[in-house]
Amino acid sequence: MSNFELEIQKLKDKIAILEREHNNIPNYSFSKISFEDLDNLFDINKKIDKTKFSNWFDNNLDLLESDNIFLKNLIDENIDLISSYNEEELKINLISPILNKIKFKSIELEFRDFYELQLKYETDKFILKGSTDFVVANGIFQAKKPLFFIQEFKKSRDFADPEPQLVAELISGVELNQWKNIKGAYIIGQNWNFVILEKIEDSKYKYFVSKTFNSTNFDELKDIYKNLLFIKHKIIEKLKLKTNEI
Repeated sequence: MSNFELEIQKLKDKIAILEREHNNIPNYSFSKISFEDLDNLFDINKKIDKTKFSNWFDNNLDLLESDNIFLKNLIDENIDLISSYNEEELKINLISPILNKIKFKSIELEFRDFYELQLKYETDKFILKGSTDFVVANGIFQAKKPLFFIQEFKKSRDFADPEPQLVAELISGVELNQWKNIKGAYIIGQNWNFVILEKIEDSKYKYFVSKTFNSTNFDELKDIYKNLLFIKHKIIEKLKLKTNEI
């Protein structure tokens, strides 16, 4: 396609977006979306399957002694304060150190972690968009395909339920990537839940939520750490082998 044809296509895309906005297509923000909104937009069902996370959680990864010391210190430094942390304090003191220690970044393979990434998935019936708390994506200077999401760094569900927000982001990720499944996690205070979303057919999805991991419990924090490390390894494997999904 010539440069002229590319410019024409870009212009057509902009016109299409303006036409959709003019036609009052509903917009949904990730930060405000509810289970009711998801049910109105999609055929979406939460399923229970104890085996769904087996390949992920039974990863047999061995942690270094330095990792164990890091995790123990993290608990010691925060366990008496977590209940008083606001959202930013929770992120800086407990969550960010874990994510930085995992180090979701490779200049060679061109992927890294992005914070407050703006994401949009639009159809002729609705637009899903907003700022995502944490996304691992391929790309260094600019995010390309989203690979793994964490949402939201909430103090409690009273501040906004992160589960439907994460599900909306995962649906957007699946559709933007043209994948069949994608993984993520959401955090409420000291508690982590991991999520797998699968696309069944157009506008039809199912998702699974793991058991809750308490990050102030040493054994469970080790599991959280290994679950995240497994995702990093799968991303590296995907990018090296150029497979479609994680």
